[in-house]
Amino acid sequence: MFISVVLLHLIKRGSTAIVLYVFQSALIALLLILSSFDHPTFLLGCAIVATIAVKMIAAPYFFSSLLKKHNLKFLVGNYFNVPVTLLIITALAALTRAHIFKDLALLGVLHADFLLIPFATILVSLFLIINGRGALSQMLGILSLENGIVSFALFAGLEQNPGFQLGITINIFIWIMMVSVLASLIFKHHGSLDVSAMKRLIE
Repeated sequence: MFISVVLLHLIKRGSTAIVLYVFQSALIALLLILSSFDHPTFLLGCAIVATIAVKMIAAPYFFSSLLKKHNLKFLVGNYFNVPVTLLIITALAALTRAHIFKDLALLGVLHADFLLIPFATILVSLFLIINGRGALSQMLGILSLENGIVSFALFAGLEQNPGFQLGITINIFIWIMMVSVLASLIFKHHGSLDVSAMKRLIE
């Protein structure tokens, strides 16, 4: 999952970015399925089904429709160039081993250092939201951030309410529909999904 978020900073093709998000979501669904073996409940089963339906089917459908509707093939790009982007990602990954986060590793139910991987995923996803100039990049950054938080909670052994997870998934579905409509309006008005074009609204 961490590697997929890093690749989202580097790739330029929108269809590839969507595939990477589906891969992330498949991992989250697998983790939820594995966690359900200990305490299987009907509500947890509903949360797993909703996760698969929304993240692996609905989200790719809306994003793919957005690309096809506006005949888009490539992402807009990042504010920082590739070398600087990789340098910042490396710094964020190294930051997880800083002294201020040393107690964080103790939460891990597996190897202590293993929990730092989803934590690094969260940080790099936040950077994707900031660094991406395209609306699609920022949307995928937000969704990747949510995946990172879920994986962090699972690896930390934090008890999750299946109803809460189900509610989050439904909210994500509603959010995806709303931002897809908003992105279409942005493209119709500006002819681009480059969020820096929003500066024109100030003028």
